Amino acid sequence: MTIPVATLDGFTAGYVEAGGLRTWHEVRGDGPPVLLLHGGLAGALGWWGQAQALVDAGFRVHVPERRGHAHTPDVDGPLTYAVMADDTIAYLDAVVSRPAHLVGWSDGAVVALLVAQRRPDLVDRMVLIGQYYNSDGRITDGDVDDWLRSDDAVALLRQGYDPYSPDGPDHFGVVYEKVLAMWEAEPEIELASLSSVASPTLVLQGDRDEVSVAHSLAVVEALGDARLAVLPGSHLLPLESPAVVNPLLLWFLHADAVDPGFAVSG
Repeated sequence: MTIPVATLDGFTAGYVEAGGLRTWHEVRGDGPPVLLLHGGLAGALGWWGQAQALVDAGFRVHVPERRGHAHTPDVDGPLTYAVMADDTIAYLDAVVSRPAHLVGWSDGAVVALLVAQRRPDLVDRMVLIGQYYNSDGRITDGDVDDWLRSDDAVALLRQGYDPYSPDGPDHFGVVYEKVLAMWEAEPEIELASLSSVASPTLVLQGDRDEVSVAHSLAVVEALGDARLAVLPGSHLLPLESPAVVNPLLLWFLHADAVDPGFAVSG
């Protein structure tokens, strides 16, 4: 089938083989590599508010799409955070070939953290946005859970899947159920295990996010070198407020070289 191409403005886009998976990625810029890891049932376009700002700041930005998401085909079997972390490691080995900064949002933040645990040699700094790492940190909202299974949610999510997936629109239901099953069971990471992560890390969330501030503080305390920032906003913080989020990302990824103009707690 012919796949319509919708990419981040000015980015080079296409497929690369990584660990046996035909992976769609979008790349632009020169300098230290940054991997932007999208949320669940999203794709590269979810980073429209941050990608070019990072390029302009002197980074080479990679935005791979994970299995079953947007342009990247699904694979038989369940979808898990561990599988997606393995795919990301394969991409880093095959394409980047050096330590990279990882910026993960929602599901992408879990993937980033697992990569840092499994292959610390591939990770420089990390930014983890809007995510809980076990069920203790999840802010349960029955209305949100109901919405995810509503016709409105399905119609919205299909806009980022149907036009692009090489598996075709009829496969959306398969991926959708895989993702919901993963969210019901995962993540369940023991925070004590985070002490092995040495990468400097910024934990970032909105004050109306899907993760509690107490949990994010516990994550910061469990990591070896981490700070916390809580900004006004929801789980869609990078889309809602790029003018606030981006200076903070640049400040942190430039190893404190840039003053964001506001305080960071932690």
